[in-house]
Amino acid sequence: MNTEMQLFSISRKKKPVYEHGIAHKVYENKLNQDFHANKMNLKWCTDFTYLFLTDGSKRYNCTIIDLHDRSVIASITDRNITADLAKRTLEKAIHSQPGIDLSKLLLHSDQGSQYTSKELTEFCEELGITQSMSKAGYPYDNAPMERYFNTLKNDLIYQHYYHTEDELYTAVEEFAYVQYNHVRPHSYNNYKTPYEARYGVI
Repeated sequence: MNTEMQLFSISRKKKPVYEHGIAHKVYENKLNQDFHANKMNLKWCTDFTYLFLTDGSKRYNCTIIDLHDRSVIASITDRNITADLAKRTLEKAIHSQPGIDLSKLLLHSDQGSQYTSKELTEFCEELGITQSMSKAGYPYDNAPMERYFNTLKNDLIYQHYYHTEDELYTAVEEFAYVQYNHVRPHSYNNYKTPYEARYGVI
């Protein structure tokens, strides 16, 4: 019957195993599950997730969201999960926020080698950004980030097939900056979109 009606289940790929590097520096959890911020650009969360093309090859997305209104501040997808990808995403986020006071910014992540690397930790120290990290193996410490990735996958990734990098990268960016930020109401914002909550648009 399913074949006759051309109904097919959506199969989710198994989570890939990450290679764990040696941490240059690990920071305490300064966020401590306080996922509220009364102003923009005080608390950012960041993380990686894996995505697949139809040929089974993996790509990795790094995203940063602002806890003030759950806006996606920056999103980059690439072939490798590296400290460079984390740094480029942070640079993109900073450049998207003119006038940001980096000395007041808390950047929260997990203890992945990308965030504990010499490259990223020294970059944050140079800019005056305070790093905060979840307890090892405890995703609840970064729950808003987990929620965003679940939304990304359920509303977009699992609904489509992506044959090329360009298709995937374009779709992920359009979802983040258009659908998620400008169109999709968020319960955290009393069902305003992140953009409406961020800029007081009615």
